[in-house]
Order: sequence, then structure tokens, then C-alpha cells
Amino acid sequence: MSNDDLTHENFDFRGFDVPDLKAVTLASSSDGDQSKQPKTKHEDASKNRKHGKKKSKSDARSKKRAGAGKTSESFDDYEDYEEREAVSKADKKVSKDRPGLFAPMTLREVTVRNRIWLPPMCTYSSFARDGRATPFHYQHYVSRAFGGFGMVIVESTAVAPEGRITPCDLGLWEDGQIDAWRWIVDGIREAGAVPAIQLNHAGRKASTGCFAVGYDGQNVPEEAGGWPTMAPSEIAFGGLRTPRALSVDEIHGLVGAFAVAAGRAVAAGFQAIQIHAAHGYLISQFLDPLSNERDDEYGGDLTGRSRFLVEVVDAVRGAVPEGVPVLVRISATDWAAGGWDLDQTIALSKVLKEHGVDVMDVSTGGIMSGVSIPVKPNYQVPFAEQVKSKADIPVTAVGLITKPKQAAKILARGEADAVEIGRAALRDPYWPLRAANKLGIPSTEVPYAPQYVAGAY
Repeated sequence: MSNDDLTHENFDFRGFDVPDLKAVTLASSSDGDQSKQPKTKHEDASKNRKHGKKKSKSDARSKKRAGAGKTSESFDDYEDYEEREAVSKADKKVSKDRPGLFAPMTLREVTVRNRIWLPPMCTYSSFARDGRATPFHYQHYVSRAFGGFGMVIVESTAVAPEGRITPCDLGLWEDGQIDAWRWIVDGIREAGAVPAIQLNHAGRKASTGCFAVGYDGQNVPEEAGGWPTMAPSEIAFGGLRTPRALSVDEIHGLVGAFAVAAGRAVAAGFQAIQIHAAHGYLISQFLDPLSNERDDEYGGDLTGRSRFLVEVVDAVRGAVPEGVPVLVRISATDWAAGGWDLDQTIALSKVLKEHGVDVMDVSTGGIMSGVSIPVKPNYQVPFAEQVKSKADIPVTAVGLITKPKQAAKILARGEADAVEIGRAALRDPYWPLRAANKLGIPSTEVPYAPQYVAGAY
């Protein structure tokens, strides 16, 4: 199995082709005839160079329209998305009343200074394998807070030791891990950002390798520090080991583990809690019928498959103060026929809103290995737009959002309430400050720390 089959957190897209949307299909072992496979953009570009062709603007527009076709995931509600690449005159008029990137956003009793957020991205850097944060994490997160991000969402933090994606994941499964977070949380807040944390259990995708452990793309053997995995059903992910099915009592215990971990997060000073229900980890495994074949109250129809998440939300909501926002990260589709899709996401989002969820963090994918994903700028934004408009709940958009004008347009069009800058933030911790300069926003209106005002753009 290739490393690309494992989709940890926001995915590692190295090795993925970038097909047009209409070319997205389930990859299967029967697709052996490469001559029938759609050409990638890289291949098209290479062919044009070979024959000395130069793309015209009309060619580019035609290709953009052709690339807006449907996939195995229904695009009926937003198939014209790319047709609206330029903001219309009507949109421009309406956008004046919409918040910009640097407008504050209030969630319960927490005000976030702007709409540019750092999404949770795993660093696998708790090298002592004890789940505790380290000076690296202080440097990593506090630097981005100084860089102007409004909310800094700390990476996947396990609610149980066996819920770690890798042995080097962070954790809040015991009280002794709280103190390691306090100075980091204080640093984020002192820099002006809102510290949030993502709570997670990896389920069948736990006990895998990383750069610090080895065994990249496979399970870590128990003699090397790995452990047996668990899931809703005895269905393996790709080439990983087959998990054992959780009992109902164990499920109830995990609901409690999320709640207690949320309480520890608040004790450490975090101002918002995110529940990870995306990317094929445990909660996502319960949601998707491709990984959940249970015939009890935690399986079957949408209500049964959603029960675990709803119970976790209720437990977390009850464990933290009323003024603390609760976010849920969701995969709006798993890009697999017969699996989790947008319609189910919208229906679930409506339920979660009623149970006290304040924001849906809309991503996609992760439940199946070997699926083809239409990776390109804004490729996940249409999903966020649909959840926002049809479930009437605030959303964040993520997925190859790298340019200031690109991010600003998403908010101007009303497609999301905040944008998350992931890989671009790994390259540039000060992305928001640079973005403000690119957008012509005066430095006096941008969150520069006093120590850095002399170096303002």
C-alpha cells in the first residue's frame, strides 16, 4: 500500500493527480487499462508544450467550464460553482454587507479577532510518546498567533492512548497532561488569538507510523510501541490491521472520554473545543455505512450511525462552560459510492446545531483508501457553502486556500464564515499579515504585535 492511501488529518496529497471534477471516479483494482484513464492537467500541459501550443483565454474559460461536471458525488446543487469564479456586480453589492477577512466573529462568549483561522494539522512531535506538548508546540502555535491568525486550532489530540493516530500524537487522556498545555495556551492568547483544540480518537486508523517512529504508511508493531485497534465494525482501512468491534459499553466509555478531555482542555485554558468527526477517524467510521455494519443502536440508518457523535457533542457541551464554543469537523463526502455524502452531512448539521454545535468545519474524505479526489484550489468550498445555506449554521472552509484574494472572495460570496489556511501557514506563519498587505488593508487595522509594528508592511 502506498503512503498516499493514508489520509492523516488534512491529507498528504503528494502523489495524487489533479483531475477535472468530471473525471472523479472510484479507483479500483479493475481499472487496469491506463489508456482509458482521464488525462491529468500535468499531462495536458506537457502535451501543449510539446506541440508548441499556447493556451488562449477562451481555451482556459472553456476548460474551466468543462471541468465543472458531475462526479460520483452529486454536484447538482453547485455544479455551476466555477462558472461564478468572478464576483458578479450583484455579488459585489451584497458583499459590502458581508464580513471581510479581518472582521471579528463572536461565538457565544468568545470573540475571534478575524476570519483567518489555523486548522488542526498533525505534527507527530510528542517524541516521548506520552501525549504531552513540548517546546516545539509552543514555537509552532504561538508563532502563528503572532502571525495574525484569529483562531489557532491545535492538532488532533487523543482522548485515550489507544486513540492516537501515531505513538507521537498529543493527548489529554490524563490530568498530568494539562500543565504541558498551559504555557502554550497562554502564549496564544497573549498574542491575540483564540486557542482551540481538536479532540479525536483514530479508531481503526490508530497505531500507524510517522517520520519519528518509522513504519510510514503501515501499523506500528506492538514490540515497537504499537497497539491493537478498534472500530465500529471489524473492517480494515486499506492494508492496515483489522480492528476489533467496540462493545456498547466501550462506546459509552469513549463518550465519557471525550467529555473529560474537553474539561481538561478548558482547565488548560483553551477557549473553544473541536470534535473531530472527519477524515475516516473513529467518529467518521461510525457515520459512514462503508465502515459501520452494526445492527444495534449505533448502526443502520442515519440516526443510528450519528448517535455516537450526537452523544459526544452532548457530553462535551455539558462538560464545558456555556460560553465555550463547540465546533465539529466533518467530511462532507467521503468520495466513495454508497458512502457518506453531502445530503447526510446537511441533515446531521441541522441536528448538531440543535445540540449546541456552533460551527461546522467542512472538509472531505478519509474513510476509504484508493479513491480519486479532485484536488485543486477551493475544491471543498462548495460543500461548506451548501452546509451553511441549507443547515443554517456557521461554517469554515478549507482545502488549498492559499491566496489572499481567493480567501477574501469566499467570504465576499457568503460561502463561508471563516477560512482556514493550512499548508500555506506551514510555509508562512505570518500569512494573515502578508494577506492584509496584498489586499491593501492598512497596517493599523491588522493584528500586529507591538514588538513587530516596526516591521509592518
